[in-house]
Amino acid sequence: MSPILIIEQVLNGLQFGVMLFLMAAGLTLIFGVMGLINLAHGSLYMVGAFAAAGVAAATGSFLMALVAAMAAAALAGALVELAVIRRLYDKDHLDQVLATFALILIFSEGTRWLFGSFPLFLDIPDALAGPVTLPGGIQYPLYRLVLIGAGLAVAALLGLLIGRTRLGIRIRAGENDREMIAALGVDISKLYTLVFALGAALAGLAGALVGAIQSVQVGMGEPVLILAFVVIVIGGIGSIRGALVGALLVGLTDTLGGIFLPELFKLVMAPAAATSAGASLASMSIYILMGAVLIWRPTGLFGARA
Repeated sequence: MSPILIIEQVLNGLQFGVMLFLMAAGLTLIFGVMGLINLAHGSLYMVGAFAAAGVAAATGSFLMALVAAMAAAALAGALVELAVIRRLYDKDHLDQVLATFALILIFSEGTRWLFGSFPLFLDIPDALAGPVTLPGGIQYPLYRLVLIGAGLAVAALLGLLIGRTRLGIRIRAGENDREMIAALGVDISKLYTLVFALGAALAGLAGALVGAIQSVQVGMGEPVLILAFVVIVIGGIGSIRGALVGALLVGLTDTLGGIFLPELFKLVMAPAAATSAGASLASMSIYILMGAVLIWRPTGLFGARA
């Protein structure tokens, strides 16, 4: 196996990881601050992707498509929080799961009604199309490098927001003791709506960015949502740093496992059987990683211990 292939797959894993981070960051904020299990978070990812595809087709501007994706997802998230989620904070987790699962069905059928059942396609902007030559003569798509940089920049900005601003202080305080900050005069309802909209905007941004390298279709958010839950379990619920580290671990494990495990099995098995066994184990590798982390640290890598 050539070093160039390994480096390319590492970069693919990083790109996959930072996109998972955008999903997982919003999810961990919502779960950590509100204590809410939101299965509809993947639907907000889908809303962002469809909004970006629609605006890009109408205007030809990829930048406007990204802005529209974040705005549409944030608006959808705020409306959902006001209309549905607000009634679930004091409910059992089973009620939250059932209600947000119903939202998945509503979003899916509503999107199919608006855009149809056929997938849409979001073109990579001309300025970011084509490969770029990296040190060592490696040819790698420029757009994927931009995705890595954009995801890391969002992680840095989100870290500053949570750690260095008054809003971040309120979010962290709401995570630790919502009754106390409400008693101190903070409007907890507005804070929750804002946090939910922020998480939705991040999911919408991820959907728009990924929509340029895969088709935009109904139901595209649910597989990513499952991986996002794995990420926050590994990183620790409520931790932005944990979401980033967990997302990068999951991205690299999933990508590198897909190429190394089949090669490893070929040492002891026939090529056809080795490819099948390696692919099966690769698909389970992130869950094996999650189990190993939880055995070592039941609260996740950066989760707060009771």
